[in-house]
Amino acid sequence: MLSADVKTQIRTIYKDIASSLPNFRSRREQNYIVAEISKTLAGEYDKQRRIIVVEAGTGIGKSLAYILGTIPLALANKKKVCIATATVALQEQLLHKDLPFFLQHSGLDFTFGLVKGRQRYVCLSKLEMLTASDNTNQMAMWQTKPDQSQVDLLQDLLADFNAKRWNGERDTLTQPLPDHLWQQIACDKHSCHKQLASHRHCPFHKAREDLDSWDVLIANHSLLFADLELGGGVILPEPDELYYVIDEAHHLPVVARDFSSAQTTVRGATDWLDKLNKTTSKLQNQIKSNDIIAPAQAMLDHIAEITGQLNQVAHFCDAQAAQFDNPENRLRFEHGKLPSALHTLAEDLATASNVALKQFNKMVSLLNEAIKDGEIPKHQSEALLSETGFILQRLENLKKLWKMMAKQDNPKGAPMARWIEQLSGKQTDYLFSASPIEVGYMLENLLWEKASGVVLCSATLRALNNFNHFTHQVGLSINDGSRYLALDSPFDFEQNATLFLPKMDTEPTHDNYTDELAKQIIALVEDESASLVLFASYWQMEKVADLVEGKMKTELLIQGTLPRQRILEQHKSRCDAGQPSIIFGTGSFSEGLDLPGDYLTNLIITKLPFAVPTSPVEQAHSEYIKIKGGNPFLQLTIPDASRKLVQSCGRLLRKEQDYGRISILDRRLVTKRYGKSLLDSLPPFRRVIE
Repeated sequence: MLSADVKTQIRTIYKDIASSLPNFRSRREQNYIVAEISKTLAGEYDKQRRIIVVEAGTGIGKSLAYILGTIPLALANKKKVCIATATVALQEQLLHKDLPFFLQHSGLDFTFGLVKGRQRYVCLSKLEMLTASDNTNQMAMWQTKPDQSQVDLLQDLLADFNAKRWNGERDTLTQPLPDHLWQQIACDKHSCHKQLASHRHCPFHKAREDLDSWDVLIANHSLLFADLELGGGVILPEPDELYYVIDEAHHLPVVARDFSSAQTTVRGATDWLDKLNKTTSKLQNQIKSNDIIAPAQAMLDHIAEITGQLNQVAHFCDAQAAQFDNPENRLRFEHGKLPSALHTLAEDLATASNVALKQFNKMVSLLNEAIKDGEIPKHQSEALLSETGFILQRLENLKKLWKMMAKQDNPKGAPMARWIEQLSGKQTDYLFSASPIEVGYMLENLLWEKASGVVLCSATLRALNNFNHFTHQVGLSINDGSRYLALDSPFDFEQNATLFLPKMDTEPTHDNYTDELAKQIIALVEDESASLVLFASYWQMEKVADLVEGKMKTELLIQGTLPRQRILEQHKSRCDAGQPSIIFGTGSFSEGLDLPGDYLTNLIITKLPFAVPTSPVEQAHSEYIKIKGGNPFLQLTIPDASRKLVQSCGRLLRKEQDYGRISILDRRLVTKRYGKSLLDSLPPFRRVIE
């Protein structure tokens, strides 16, 4: 139960915040969210199921609501709060604005910080070795032979770190480093060990020491899943010690699915397995203990076995050339079922790679013991740790992929999506991939049943005015004891915005639709000061841009021609100078884009955001729904389009005083049966339908 002391504390903090902000408006909706979050987490509704799903429209102030609803309760119950977001922008807002403000005005004593994955930190040991003057060790560490400019760049980085001009985090680099170069110096779980003297003061380990003292941790969704997949309590605190706030929760199903997938090449794998022979021999030579003999010999035998099996898989794929003769060069297995010959090979590879991983882990343990005992010189031990760490990651991935390929699907659940892509290069290779279709069961096991409490929130969680689609995606149920809140934005939509559906001669499926789009857009931006035009595809955006070029009074700002931030800066600069400005963007501009006031008064949505199931996972999901007698268009496409359309329309009104017009150039909203349900899921704008 929520104690009287905590209730009083929450009310007092809210009043203090209200009085300290000159323009603060107390919102009934915000108050309600705070109360419902704290009561749910305190177990007032269900002691076993302390989960609440909140859709809070723009302008309610959901960040303050969940901060106030969780932190006082967590401190009183000696728990911590983990706020996981999907975007860096929201993490930065929480870290630099929302939490410092709350700390200042709440009267509470708590600490907070941003948790980052290992890959965001430099491994000083790797950096020192890659820039060392000892050419032999330096060359052994580089995956490919570097040019001098790369070595110079890393030497400058090391100098900056030593001079305390850089703290070792990728996000604080003054100049971005190419991905392939950063991967060479990034911290990893296999070779960066705190017990080694040279790693004790690494940026990653120093950051982890701070983490233990924080009361509130900010993370991204991927890091959250990295911890949960390890069983929880490895990167973040134990799940039963945490109240999780998952903001931007509409991203959760896709992040969970992507995190649970695996892929590996066939001939590429045989190449690095060949290098594993050399590593195994090297370890045998370096480690003096006789204990290395048995696992090393077993490892050499397994490498030969796996290589032989992979060659058989490659020959199988070579014989299926006709199956890859399609635009995607892809062979997707219907209902996730592999041909019997390939399934047998997958089972053999799953077994062999699992045993190989165990043997290699034994060898790495012996290596760590030898290093600890001082039997291997420092420069050699660092190189060996990096080399073995790289191979461990590859072996773990190999085992994961073939285990997923070989797994017998549960007849009561959705099958695994499994597919192969043909890769062209010096020699033809094949990329094998596997991914779950539905992840709800996984979230139930990893998070819902383990956490002290969970708040899932976003401005757009419902589809077609209900939570059914979202709950199915994340493994919750309307009747499982979880709480559900949907609170509309306090904005006056009818007074401040018009939803305009102009008369059009064509629909998106018509050949002349793109030409008509261009004419409509020219007319709709006429005499408008700040316009955003959202397209469903890059292809159509570029085609329309070509058609309208020279017919606009201002030069277009087109997504892809400049970095996103630069486009927004130029747009705002033009608006501030009283000049008209027009942005052309695709789906990624329909979310997280904040152009308040006069920076956006004219929003044009060219087409309903129907996702074409082009990815193998989406295709497999549609196939699964059909088998069960369902309709993928009604069960997947329409709900997804509804949420995305609400999100796109949400770009216009960002603050209470904002105003403008939304034009949707897709007549299917009025000509198709599903159109009414999509229109009814939008906020109550004033409607003008020609």
